[in-house]
Amino acid sequence: MNPTESRSSELELEKLREENLALKKQLREAAAMIAMGELVSTTTHEFNNVLMTVLNYAKMGLRHTDDATRENAFDKILNAGNRAAKITRSVLGMARNRSPKPESTDLVQLTEDALFLLEREMNKYRISVVKEFAADVPEVLVCGNQIQQVLLNLLINARQAMPNGGDLLVKIQADSPNGMVDLSVRDYGTGIPADVLPHIFEPFFSTKKGPDESGKGGTGLGLAMCREIIEEHRGRIQVKSSVGKGTMFTLKLPMAPKDV
Repeated sequence: MNPTESRSSELELEKLREENLALKKQLREAAAMIAMGELVSTTTHEFNNVLMTVLNYAKMGLRHTDDATRENAFDKILNAGNRAAKITRSVLGMARNRSPKPESTDLVQLTEDALFLLEREMNKYRISVVKEFAADVPEVLVCGNQIQQVLLNLLINARQAMPNGGDLLVKIQADSPNGMVDLSVRDYGTGIPADVLPHIFEPFFSTKKGPDESGKGGTGLGLAMCREIIEEHRGRIQVKSSVGKGTMFTLKLPMAPKDV
């Protein structure tokens, strides 16, 4: 190969690398839009439920003059107001975690916020969330909104894997010898066949036939995006699954240095 041909090959390879990076960026943006749309839909339903509670009990308090009924109405309104405040704090927490640079992040609180925002959906589909959070979990060095996006994806996938309801285990524990913190999402649903398991992180591969009744699923984008995000954080994503017994995804995330 002469120098001209060599230079031409190098330019072609560089062009291919740039196209590959552009495609990865499009994949990330598409997955992020899907996750954001699901979050907005869930949060809107939550606020609507709170608002209806406030309106209904306010009307009850206006219709009835006895102290017992009015006190009950005020209690319900207060509880609904507190729930609305918690929803707002969770959403604002996600907004604050949008730094493009990894920061020291409380993984337990990040997970609590994600679970709270999906609480109504989990209840609707008869999913009982079991939390096992170790004491004194070290903070992790991550971009919080990206990890929350991954977590929301895994939680929704787990919910979809249990169409008849069931337990969903969320576990956080330190892997101190390796300088990591493990976040696991374990369902007891349909499981993934052994011949399918090696392909689940491939872009556009999906075991789902399409969106379910909630309008979620079937894009084939989620897990590819999850792996890319975790690997960019110098972490790992692991999966174990058995047909009929369920699936467990584990995110291994780097601990934050003490001085970060």
